Amino acid sequence: MIRVVAPMAGITDADFLNRVIPFGFDVATLGGYSLDSPTIEASKKIIERGRKEFDYPLDDIFTHIENEVGLIKNAHDVKVSANVRATTAQPIIDAGNIKNLDIVEINCHCRQEEILAIGCGQEMLSRTDLSDFICEVVDNVKSEVSVKIRANVDGIDTLNIVQLIEDAGADYLHIDAMKKGVFEADWELLSEISSNVNIKVIGNNSVNSEENLKKMIDTGVDGFSIARSLISGNLDFNITDF
Repeated sequence: MIRVVAPMAGITDADFLNRVIPFGFDVATLGGYSLDSPTIEASKKIIERGRKEFDYPLDDIFTHIENEVGLIKNAHDVKVSANVRATTAQPIIDAGNIKNLDIVEINCHCRQEEILAIGCGQEMLSRTDLSDFICEVVDNVKSEVSVKIRANVDGIDTLNIVQLIEDAGADYLHIDAMKKGVFEADWELLSEISSNVNIKVIGNNSVNSEENLKKMIDTGVDGFSIARSLISGNLDFNITDF
């Protein structure tokens, strides 16, 4: 079972991850990071309205990620992932070739208005060239490739997107299985996905107790990720038995 620290904008840096990895995680996710001018400008607008967000200039961002990867690798024997956003594939390819980075994660998940306005985040799910975008990354990086998506987005067939991601050659599907009007993950959707794909599925959403962690695992996912339950820097339940 793959245990992942999920990305939270402006929070999951090396310092934070090094404090929470000992709870039993074997994949630590940096980010999410903006990698090109449009996404960096969008991040600045998000910060201006008071939301926490990583803010690094284009000239510094790749060196910063490499340094953060090194700080984690020097402290823990874990895989390190970086969740990243860009309007084109090349900056993500550049990130996927950063020294010692194990996984580059394409962010098709963020729903901040400023990110959606430039066609990134979950708006990526509407791109007609999404398959080509993912293939271009997969074919040109040394790292493994993950794609993080949000489930049940209006106008998007989640199952079709999942199949597209698998066919494009990604190594991991990281899925926030949210469902409108429901305060738990869409367990049925996760079970259907896990039963019908060969790609490694990382389930996200509602992993905030041992009870819900068992529900997540019972869907057949290959792993789970935790974000909000770690915001305090603590974890109130045990994940090492799963």
